[in-house]
Amino acid sequence: MLMQLAAAASMAAMTSCRTWLGTGHNPAFSASDDAFLEELQRASFLFFRECAHPKTGLAKDRDKATGATDKRVASIAATGFGLSAWCLADERRWVSHSEARDYVLKTLRFIARELEQEHGFYFHFIDWATGQRAWNCEVSSIDTAILLCGVLTCRAHFDDAEIRSLASEIYDRADFDWLRNGGATLTHGWKPESGFLKSRWSSYCESMMLYLLALGSNHHSISPEAWHAWQRPVLKYTGEEFIYDPNAPLFIHQYSHAWFDFRGRRDAYADYFENSVKATRAHREFCATLAGEFPHYSRNLWGISASDSARGYVVWGGPPRFGPIDGTLVPCAVAGSLPFLPREGVDCLRQMRDRYGEKIWQRYGFVDAFNPATGWVGPEVIGIDLGITLMMAENARTGFFHRTFMRNAEAKRAMRRAGFTRG
Repeated sequence: MLMQLAAAASMAAMTSCRTWLGTGHNPAFSASDDAFLEELQRASFLFFRECAHPKTGLAKDRDKATGATDKRVASIAATGFGLSAWCLADERRWVSHSEARDYVLKTLRFIARELEQEHGFYFHFIDWATGQRAWNCEVSSIDTAILLCGVLTCRAHFDDAEIRSLASEIYDRADFDWLRNGGATLTHGWKPESGFLKSRWSSYCESMMLYLLALGSNHHSISPEAWHAWQRPVLKYTGEEFIYDPNAPLFIHQYSHAWFDFRGRRDAYADYFENSVKATRAHREFCATLAGEFPHYSRNLWGISASDSARGYVVWGGPPRFGPIDGTLVPCAVAGSLPFLPREGVDCLRQMRDRYGEKIWQRYGFVDAFNPATGWVGPEVIGIDLGITLMMAENARTGFFHRTFMRNAEAKRAMRRAGFTRG
């Protein structure tokens, strides 16, 4: 009976979440919830304002939680999130329209004219001032996808001819057919020293956005058969059944949803929005099961995803449990889940701040991760984690990024080619 009541309450919450679309307010949030989320988003945006280079616009991969330092390494994924963030800053008047437009223009000009690329794809990590390759890294397909989603968000948001022209140029030169390297699925990337990486995007994860960008491409599209070529394994956990990857963090259920609007749509296999609802609900229950080891975990205090830790950057999560879980909490795991579990998510985030205060809330909002069991608090923030926090909070509040990104004709075409229908 309790499980049936919980399922009924969850269904009611999902129905409520759908009915507010276009109204500009999610009834799951109170006025104080909205004020908290606004503060969280503005703090997250401050990173993209202070930690993007003033001439290139490239956003740092990470920096100190207390404020910008002399770190030089940017990432194209953080830059993609940053471009999206500047659209919201313009929409909410956190900055002047001219400042937002000028930032986007200089960034798109640098990407289009100066940033090194290979068949329209970019090195994962780069020097924020010069754009030069860092750390002998790969040309990354998924990080380029995040960059392109940010570029297309700017094209849809700004009524500016040069922004639209540059954004189209950047997207249109990405040769997705080259990225297949003769296979049915897309590769993870390429290195000038050794060629294509052996790994492929062959199972459900955040790569849905990459496949959809490839399907919607104006000049270098791939066959819809590629959408059907990747695997969709299913997990059953505490009454939930959902598509998942057994060794992937929670963010795989979030990233594509930051831009593509899967609500009320399904393909031949799933309603991916509801799939993420189920996966997030299962993750919350999984965290509660860890309370025997780490008493602070509960249904009210949860969230584990790839993050910093006392032993460095780690990939961990569940269900099923994987990685060296040690009691660390990851705020962006919860913030990135806000469209899926809005009430549970905002309650958890507010409890984190109320309980741990200034230790974990600094210049850019939450630190990347912290461990109540040991007292460890991460000294840094990560651009992509702040980006997913800002974007999914807004999608939960107003649907701004879904509404804006889906104005792109290529996004609509991609979902049609993948077989998505309403219902």
